Amino acid sequence: MKTINHFNFRNKKAIIRVDFNVPYNNNVVTDNSRIIAAKNTIDKVCNDGGMCILVSHLGRPKGVEKKFSMSKIIDDVRNVLDRKVILSKDVVGPDSIKKSKNLKPSEVMLLENVRFHEEEKKGDLDFAKRLSKLGDCYINDAFGTAHRSHASTTTIAGFFNDKFFGKCLEKEVNSIKKVLDNGKKPVLAILGGAKISSKIPILKNIIKIADHIIIGGGMSFTFAKALGGNIGLSIHEDSMLKTAKEIIEKSKKDHVKIHLPIDVLCSKNYDNDSPTKLFNIMKIDSTYQGMDAGPKSLALFKSVILESKTILWNGPVGVFEFSKFSNGTKSLGDFISESTKKGAFSLVGGGDSVAAVKKFKIEHEMSYVSTGGGAMLESLEGKNLPGINALLQS
Repeated sequence: MKTINHFNFRNKKAIIRVDFNVPYNNNVVTDNSRIIAAKNTIDKVCNDGGMCILVSHLGRPKGVEKKFSMSKIIDDVRNVLDRKVILSKDVVGPDSIKKSKNLKPSEVMLLENVRFHEEEKKGDLDFAKRLSKLGDCYINDAFGTAHRSHASTTTIAGFFNDKFFGKCLEKEVNSIKKVLDNGKKPVLAILGGAKISSKIPILKNIIKIADHIIIGGGMSFTFAKALGGNIGLSIHEDSMLKTAKEIIEKSKKDHVKIHLPIDVLCSKNYDNDSPTKLFNIMKIDSTYQGMDAGPKSLALFKSVILESKTILWNGPVGVFEFSKFSNGTKSLGDFISESTKKGAFSLVGGGDSVAAVKKFKIEHEMSYVSTGGGAMLESLEGKNLPGINALLQS
């Protein structure tokens, strides 16, 4: 892995693929963590006396749409980086060419939304070549798009000998390796969320390295039903019952302990106002649906989490968006925080679990919180990511 740590960027123009695809409202960024994640890489280049040409997308524009212009977030970028940031009106047009030529050491320029060009998502060779001519070297620091074979994430790397992993991308890759390749035993994977179908590839890969797997959230009801339980109106996937049984059998064969909830807090309706009742997960009344992990479940989860030395958390164990059903997911985060303070390595990845640790303000109590959603999931499935492979090719 070729990182930026031992390269001197003095007088070099570095094209840096960042992930500034941040949520914003009325031109105000509501979560700037992805901008913060890129700061160390940008600081390194600037402090060396190099120049930064930042490339990112924002939203899912269909052609050029002003509401997705980088001008919407430029003020937040400047504030986070604590630097003057020049905004280009285009990506590979006359304005970016002129401004890149005039860049002085330690200056930063942000190009317009790279997805305003349809060539970006196609991984177009000519577009990538034109983009590459703006700089002397290439850094990918956008883990969130590393699973995309796009022009600015993958194709462009082929035009450079000097191409590097940025500090954020380096951390992401090393954190995943710390779980999948050399996790200190016991290794625990916590998988939650609504659907088992979306987690099957992860389960099949994780079961090879985990000692314990906690299955919570909506997907736990498919497993409970596969084991003959009565799950009432709880969300589940009948098409996945056979697969759930196969995973349970596989875990027994490989001596991996799967932990399902013991009790669940249930409601008659999917809302925050209906009366609740506790049920054994195998004996839920036909008029109720499971909404959150119960106290016996949380006691079990806590004991497993505190015994683990490597912890992966992907997905909530309840409908934490509703305050009445947020206790399970919040408690899970607290248990992981406690285990981390005792020396365990904890990796949080996947949109909902990342949203949960931010909501409960415990993200800084985890060893690492991933910036990538789809890229993290594909990594956990054992897939090679195009953006990373492009950096490794000579």
